[in-house]
Amino acid sequence: MTETSVDAAEIAKFEAMAAEWWDPSGQAAPLHAMNPCRLDYVAAQIAGEFGRDRGAAAPLGGLRVLDIGCGGGLLSEPMARLGAEVTGIDAGTETVAAAGAHARAGGLSIDYRAETAEALAESGAAFDTVLAMEIVEHVPDPEAFLAAACGLVAPGGLLIVSTLNRTARSFAAAIVGAEWVMRWLPRGTHDWNRFLTPDELAGMIEAGGCEVVDRKGMVPDPLRGGFRLAQRDLSVNYVMTARRPA
Repeated sequence: MTETSVDAAEIAKFEAMAAEWWDPSGQAAPLHAMNPCRLDYVAAQIAGEFGRDRGAAAPLGGLRVLDIGCGGGLLSEPMARLGAEVTGIDAGTETVAAAGAHARAGGLSIDYRAETAEALAESGAAFDTVLAMEIVEHVPDPEAFLAAACGLVAPGGLLIVSTLNRTARSFAAAIVGAEWVMRWLPRGTHDWNRFLTPDELAGMIEAGGCEVVDRKGMVPDPLRGGFRLAQRDLSVNYVMTARRPA
């Protein structure tokens, strides 16, 4: 597997979670809390770009979606339920096995593979939408990784990336709060020095050949629980959409 997106220590962290991906109170609890918000954003971006009616039975029918760093399938599965033809890749073989077993149990057909973005890009594969959610902060060379991700987007398609900003607030929330105090995640899950600012991420994406068209924050919603989208507050979690020119 190409080295730019493979860090053995990072893979081991998430392989250890293989049995807990679908436990909303387990180590993936923060992702479960964020998932409705990021799913709403992703579905809205795809529907808007491809002129789909989100109220339809299968609004993403016929669209090819790649979920890079799919983990246990928390985003791959709802994409499949919306009608997309989903491929999920992850460098962790145990993680992919757990994702596949869960999808089969739910009657979903998802093409899960233990593969890297670089290897898939070298094969010439292309997708209408490529998702790289909560992964860029875990790869050794984010610029090369994002170049590979951009290369996997078909002309006129979308790349959607979410990650953590490198700010004092993100250190307090994602590391001190989530790992040290609340212990939602094991210590060492995140390295604050690997977090990217929105401008850094946008620059890497555009260097890879895609044009950034939207960016929003994802912030805790204490009234309704979970997270909500924010137009201006990108200080901790944020998501960005880019389009590959047709």
